[in-house]
Amino acid sequence: MIITETERLIIRNWRETDRDLVFEINSDEAVMEFFPFRRNRAEADAFFDRVHSMIAETGLGFYALEEKASGETIGFCGLARVDHLEPPIAKGTIEIGWRLAARYWGKGFASEAARALLALGFEKLGLDQIVSFAVHDNTRSTSVMERIGMHRVAGGDFDHPNVPDTYPHLKRHVLYRLTADEWRVGR
Repeated sequence: MIITETERLIIRNWRETDRDLVFEINSDEAVMEFFPFRRNRAEADAFFDRVHSMIAETGLGFYALEEKASGETIGFCGLARVDHLEPPIAKGTIEIGWRLAARYWGKGFASEAARALLALGFEKLGLDQIVSFAVHDNTRSTSVMERIGMHRVAGGDFDHPNVPDTYPHLKRHVLYRLTADEWRVGR
């Protein structure tokens, strides 16, 4: 099922043939630099099953990104409920997030997909706001947040409750937000 398209990408639900890419992304040291874990094959398959079923159940989730020119799946981007971080993020808030295989970095794919999903969220789903968050030092992700028009929430930084204390450099997160009104003005 196709969720939406951009000039270079098809944003769609997952296919069984995407499992290898999900494992690649979730086990890659560079891609997972700001996460306290790397997933082995069984864990990556379980992650695949969760994101696939989340989309089937709610219509929201982290969707596969397929490059139109090559037909290759390059990563994911999506809109998902943040129900596990209350506080600091209210239950039911929608986040936007992405993760691409390292060989596709620096080509604008994350920003392109995120812009399309912001439009979907605000225009079709009628969302009031969309948030995103990342480890404080993850400038690759925060740069995407800023490129797509999000702004850092003053006083919104938080220690992620699911990051073990054994990874203190990964606990502090920054929170970004874009409201529907801000999005409309920025278009």
